Order: sequence, then C-alpha cells, then structure tokens
Amino acid sequence: MQPHMENQQHPTVLVLGASGTIGRQVVTDLEGQAVNVRITSRNQETVEQLRREGKDGHYLDLDDPRTFALALAGVDRVFLLTGYTVDMLTQSKTLVDAAKKAGVRHIVHVGVFAEWDTTDAHFAWHQMIEKYIEASGMAWTHLHPNMFMEVFTGLYIPKNLTYTGYWDDRRIGYIASSDIAAVAAKALVDGPERHGGQHYWLSVETFNGQEIAALLSEVTGLEIKYENKGLEGFKEVIEQVVASGGESWYANANIEFVTQMLDGRMSYMSMVQNDIPYVLGRPAKTLREFLEEHKTAITESAEAI
Repeated sequence: MQPHMENQQHPTVLVLGASGTIGRQVVTDLEGQAVNVRITSRNQETVEQLRREGKDGHYLDLDDPRTFALALAGVDRVFLLTGYTVDMLTQSKTLVDAAKKAGVRHIVHVGVFAEWDTTDAHFAWHQMIEKYIEASGMAWTHLHPNMFMEVFTGLYIPKNLTYTGYWDDRRIGYIASSDIAAVAAKALVDGPERHGGQHYWLSVETFNGQEIAALLSEVTGLEIKYENKGLEGFKEVIEQVVASGGESWYANANIEFVTQMLDGRMSYMSMVQNDIPYVLGRPAKTLREFLEEHKTAITESAEAI
C-alpha cells in the first residue's frame, strides 16, 4: 500500500498511552499546535467521553490487532510508548505493521538509554523494537531517556528520613518525564523532515545515592540519610511488585539491571547525554527543580514513620 499524502498543514498524530504520565503530557504539549491529535484508549467509555468533549478519540487495544486499522486510518505520525511487560514485543511489532499498511510516515518511539550491545533483557526488547521500526521503511525518531526523576515521587520516595538505594555508590542519570514528552511533541509537530533518523539522548545530570540524599535534605530542610540495600534488598522490592500484579518477566529483568549496575556492565548509565537544548532550544529541567516542584509530597513522605 502506498503511503497517503500527508497534510503538511495539519498532519494527524496518534498518541498511544495518552492516559499515562508521558502520553498525557504529550497530548497537552500538542494542544494548539498545527496537528490533529488522535487519542486512543482500550476503554470504550473513555473513547466515548473523548468524543463528547469534541476530541478525536478511537478505540485501540494493543493486545488486539483487529482494533488497529480504524484507529490508524488517516494517521500521519505515531507516538509509540508501550507498557512495561514482555508483551511490548508483539504489541509493537503488530502495531508497526499496521501503521505501515495505513500509510503512516513517521513513528516517534520512547526507548531506553543503553549501549547497542546491552544484555539486559528489557533494554534488549526496546532495541529490538527500534530495529523493527527502522526496518519498516517509515521515518523514525528514537528517544533514549535515562532514569525518570519521577522515581523520587514514586518507588524511591524517601520514607522515615531515609532515601533507599540499591546500587551502592554507582551514579545514574536522570530526566524529567515532562522533558521526554516535550521532545516527543516537538518531533511529532516538526515531523520527519526535521527529526527523521534521529536518536535523542536524554540524561541531564548524574548522582549517586549519597548525593541524592544530600539534595533531598537541602530541598526539604530535613536530615535525610542514605541507605543502600543492594541486590538482595532490590529482589525483595521486586517480589512485592510481582505479588501485587506486576509482570514477572519484566520485573525479573529489573533484577538483571541492578546486577549489571553493580558489576559495571551498565556503567554507561552514569553518562550525561543531554540533547534537550538542541531539540527544544531551552535547558532541561534539573533534579533540584523537579524536587522543588514536588517538595510538599516528598517532605510529607520523608517525615512519615
């Protein structure tokens, strides 16, 4: 099937994961831009609500390729963000195939911050998806975010005046999800002529556990200490994640991530590679700025026993 001619004035952009942290922000960043935004959901009631609000809502279930064709009809550009399960492989493969059939011209994909020969499982899954997108013949833009700053308001939020880490004194790079979304939206608006074939690396600054605890202390005004629980402590966290419904394949891949952080195979995670000024023409959000934005919630958590 030959690709349809894209309306250069108002290309249609399909956003996957619009209810998630990054996808929701991508939709917000696309508002008022010279694009038509199509939002998908696997919940029919959500789709109907979007339509009542005058939005271009379509039903799409990543586990059911039969729902892809209508959602992709007339779409020029796709924002691809998959869930945190091994199902991402099948979901992405089948969606890319359907996008090609539908005449999509450009896919903006959120991947991982990894070397090309990574042996960490869930990083490798993302890289296989990237290569499949590249082989499709459609234009592509790959985003490579390091660890999200949102871990400090989520899984790694300090408790009992303690910030808990799991990889000793190893440093890791951080990026705000709002900056990931901003880069994605910029690529989707400008299109493949500007961003096709580009890898954008998103690791703004790096810290180790002691430095994180010190920064948390400065921002909150509390004396927050650092506690390293190592690999065994992280395995306990993963057991809780799986027990609460997390997918075991993906969860166990995270154990491999910590293992490789500790033995040095993933030392590149400590690198600063910040393409945000080149893409957006402004500085990236710093970790201090992020923590200041969420100071109240972090302080309340840190003080809780």
